[in-house]
Amino acid sequence: MLRRVVVLSKELTNKIAAGEVVERPASIVKELMENALDAGATDISVELERGGCGFIKVVDNGAGIHSEDIALAFERYATSKIYEFDDLYRVRSFGFRGEALASIASISRVEMASRTKEDISGTRIIVENGKVQEIIATGCPVGTSISVDRIFDAVPVRKKFLKRDLIEQGYCMDALTRLALSHLGLRMRVATHGREILNIPASKELSERISLVLGAEFMEQSVSVSGTREKVTLQGFISRPGLSKSNAKQLYFYVNRRFVKDYLLNHAVMTAYKRIIEARRYPAAVLFIGLPPEDVDVNVHPAKMEVRFRNPRELYEMVVEAIMEALSQASPISDKISFSIPEKKMGLDDYHARIEEALRRYALPLGKEKLLFEQSFGKKEDDRNAGEKTETTIITVKPVAEVSLRFSTAEYLGQIFGTYLVFSEHDALVLVDQHAAHERILFEQLKKASSNERVASQRLLIPEVFSLSPRDFSFLMDCVACFEEIGMEVEHFGGDTVVVKATPAFLSQLGAKELIMDFVEAFSEAERKMSLADKRDKIFALLACKGAVKANQRLSSAEVSELCKSLDAIPFSATCPHGRPVWVSFSGNDIERMFKRK
Repeated sequence: MLRRVVVLSKELTNKIAAGEVVERPASIVKELMENALDAGATDISVELERGGCGFIKVVDNGAGIHSEDIALAFERYATSKIYEFDDLYRVRSFGFRGEALASIASISRVEMASRTKEDISGTRIIVENGKVQEIIATGCPVGTSISVDRIFDAVPVRKKFLKRDLIEQGYCMDALTRLALSHLGLRMRVATHGREILNIPASKELSERISLVLGAEFMEQSVSVSGTREKVTLQGFISRPGLSKSNAKQLYFYVNRRFVKDYLLNHAVMTAYKRIIEARRYPAAVLFIGLPPEDVDVNVHPAKMEVRFRNPRELYEMVVEAIMEALSQASPISDKISFSIPEKKMGLDDYHARIEEALRRYALPLGKEKLLFEQSFGKKEDDRNAGEKTETTIITVKPVAEVSLRFSTAEYLGQIFGTYLVFSEHDALVLVDQHAAHERILFEQLKKASSNERVASQRLLIPEVFSLSPRDFSFLMDCVACFEEIGMEVEHFGGDTVVVKATPAFLSQLGAKELIMDFVEAFSEAERKMSLADKRDKIFALLACKGAVKANQRLSSAEVSELCKSLDAIPFSATCPHGRPVWVSFSGNDIERMFKRK
């Protein structure tokens, strides 16, 4: 049967829009909080019942809404944030699409009271399932109070998809946490069932704010990061290598103070931490990126959680460089080690390969024909924007004090269990894993030597010839270029046979066949499909592990001294290439507590 074309009703279109904007109670909390912040609120109280599934109330001290605009605010596409198309490219507010209140009211009952400082009294409005039930004058303070209940009663199918109350409350707290981190001057209070569960005062420093919101452990194990490139700025804090997470939940990215979930930024952070933390572990970070509003499209998704950048490559490079520089300085040494992207072959190829992979995936969701910012838009500025600056105000970050430690000048006390080197320095007892330390040293030396094409190689008196399975042979031939960079000559000798003519000098004690067999066995089927740059990293890590001093190997004082000098001379010396710690320390207070002296 041929069905006719009809225009959907306003009620139905609002409910469809609500499905995009209001996924769960946390979506309502986020939208109402952003509206309050856009109104200039500095004090916001949130009340939740049944994790937000039963009742949500948000009270702010913002500018309020004019009485004649109260009903209009619940109309779809009603907004005070944009007036013409070009405004979309100058957006500085959180909410601007004019869908939030209409969408929320279409699937719940909303009661709002608001007053501006110019009005003697406020106005109260009740909207249920998208229909205005009542508008009356009321007494209320300057600001806005919004209560939402009967959530999803009009769409019971959606209600069935909600989780348990405690889980939904967790989603609400996540949304509140993200906003609290990016607004230092905001006082936020959250209560549930009449009990206060969060009370965050206004803060002056980002470090203070992070400690209040994420806990003191984050700040104790973090280092400040900053970067600038043309009109783009980066500020924030990242975790030291010793602190890693099992998931990416503590990666907080803000673009012009808007929290976003962005693949490009996530990839950049993970690239910077590659071979510094363990595989399948994630760092923690709170990063604020500032750039002109016209260089970022925040209108990609109805919930405004995704953005697209005009110049993603430049942004990616800046983030990676800034984080790697901060991590290199976070190593346990006093001298600052400057870091820049290598200009030589290995480092540049490695870096560019990761950039291209990130950019390829970044453009995928839109498709080439839908790439943003290709269209030109008017540069006309009206009276509202004539005096507006394009620079974005960035949260000031106060660096955390670094504890300097230099192994070559620390007091060496000895070796225990044939594996750990013991030092005394800065009123602390420091244990160094000799294998992990030497492994990191060799790994960094391999990268540097490969980049500078200066690798000490040991030619074999009798080249070693051996056969491999067809599968392993094909994989090995794909990686020959990586071996050449570190002084290992591997050539095809006919059929599935290879010949090894030289090995790295520091691995001369190992058999060539043993090295090759260990190499092909170290790669899983999935890892064999990695990019050449990732394969190179894994090869270097494998060779460093093979060449490093082993556990239960006694070291002379001269060998320890040489190890310490080398450790002081490299960046990222806090962890081995596999992400395991190189050293741990116990302060005098820690030791006194162990003995119950404190």
